[in-house]
Amino acid sequence: MAIVEAMIDTISLKQARRIALGAQGFGRPAAASVGTRQLGGLIRRLGLLQLDSVNVFERSHYLPAYARAGAYDKAELDRLTFAQKGQHVEYWAHEASVIPLDTWPLMRWRMDRYRRQAMIDGSHWAHDNRPLMDWLLAALADEGPLPARAIEHDANKRSGPWWGWSDVKRGLETLFRWGDVVSAGRTRFERTYALPQQILPRNVLEREVPAHEAHKLLLEQAARAHGVGTASDFADYFRLKAADVLPALHELAEENILRPVAVEGWGRHAWMHAEARIPRTVSATALLSPFDPVVWERARVERLFGFRYRIEIYTPQPKRVYGYYVLPLLLDDTLVGRVDLKSDRQNGLLRVQAAWSEASAPPETAARLAPLLVRTAAWQGLERVEVMARGNLAAAVAAELGCYAHTP
Repeated sequence: MAIVEAMIDTISLKQARRIALGAQGFGRPAAASVGTRQLGGLIRRLGLLQLDSVNVFERSHYLPAYARAGAYDKAELDRLTFAQKGQHVEYWAHEASVIPLDTWPLMRWRMDRYRRQAMIDGSHWAHDNRPLMDWLLAALADEGPLPARAIEHDANKRSGPWWGWSDVKRGLETLFRWGDVVSAGRTRFERTYALPQQILPRNVLEREVPAHEAHKLLLEQAARAHGVGTASDFADYFRLKAADVLPALHELAEENILRPVAVEGWGRHAWMHAEARIPRTVSATALLSPFDPVVWERARVERLFGFRYRIEIYTPQPKRVYGYYVLPLLLDDTLVGRVDLKSDRQNGLLRVQAAWSEASAPPETAARLAPLLVRTAAWQGLERVEVMARGNLAAAVAAELGCYAHTP
């Protein structure tokens, strides 16, 4: 499809930010209470919740709902996302993620691709461990959904060259990637494994979606969740390849689901979803998980917000610039700072390890951040906030809280 430049609308960078945040569920009227209906609607809007094991402040998948809707009962989200035979299941969507059940069939092409790649690669672990994988499938068939540790315990009673803790886990994860095994929820964040027919409803199991159609549906979901973005932005949402995305993108444009736009300062083709709206304002005060969809794609964050963000979890401590678990601070439609948080559950403290503001941050940044920290501590079941004297915003935040910034 040829793009006729004269027909393309131009939107400002500020409008693009508001479109993107509105599409992500920011700026909506606060609900009187946040329950399963609101949480389910949020997952549907986002398309997925990324999972991550780091728990220094809070596990990542709990944070997008808190950033958008405020305090809620995390047990409600657990029941919604980790229930056996519920409305959600896990798969490698962006990274390991919770997705709605009806998205699972759209990932079959990826499962098949993982299997084909393994079979082509003669050095792949699966070639030498087929007996173990067959035994794992038989164990799940006989005993039903099980966590890896239960299967490992049974494996350790047996003999054979393939038995062992790491092999059992690796086998389960390989089968999970191939779609031969699915997640049957989590307990204390430990995944339970099951055969698909033990967990998934028949309509999901029997739904066959050709690869091109699946790419098109995933791309449309990504575009709706972005509001506005480039082809590479949309592709990254579900980790799609450009060769698969571009034909689907142009089909969606021909069907008027997407329309080409020019975003001020981007210097590249962009697209806007037909359902996207340009909010007049976005009112928000939120800390974003490092794995929040708003900040997933670092190049997009810089292009959209002028905010350079990197996760420093895996950076050696002496080389960290801002801290360990650093959350970007969103005020209205702008990323204005970053806060390194830690939940000290033993002492009932929410520790602000560091607090930084951008040069463009408004004067009221500390005044808006401080009450958010108090609310966040309460949501975490912590009694108070302690601020460490690290970062150019730390002293002002401590002053707003009526305390001193402690020397690290």
